[in-house]
Amino acid sequence: MKQSIHPNWYPEATVTCACGNTWKTGATVAEIRTDICSACHPFFTGEQRIVDTEGQVDRFLKRLQVRDNKRAEQQQRDAAREPENAPISEFGLERKFVSALNEAGYQTAGDLVRLLTERGEEALLDVAGIGRKAVADVKKALASRGFELPSADTAG
Repeated sequence: MKQSIHPNWYPEATVTCACGNTWKTGATVAEIRTDICSACHPFFTGEQRIVDTEGQVDRFLKRLQVRDNKRAEQQQRDAAREPENAPISEFGLERKFVSALNEAGYQTAGDLVRLLTERGEEALLDVAGIGRKAVADVKKALASRGFELPSADTAG
């Protein structure tokens, strides 16, 4: 063993707790101070002095509530937006159909609803580049957004 590299050993070191409890032990320092010991720790005493007033589950539920509130506010904003002013490019139609409709002057959902209501499917078929598939896709997109369209029998 090397000489002079080991700390001094105190076989009768005094440990003093913040609660006032003291005891002797062996240590490399003569006096030790601690904040908590077996005489005052809640596990050993059976007392629950430190109480978690808001648990992890409660915090998680609060975050869920905040998320739900934000979603509800977003849905209200979406519902308050004029659906007739929604651009047809948001309908998920094929790009060539959107381009053809835009070139013919139909930019919004309201434009298409008025066209189908007043003049029927045939007016939409008269647009260059629009066929039966495009008409079906447009009607499906409008219906999914809550627009009421005339049936093929009553149009015209």
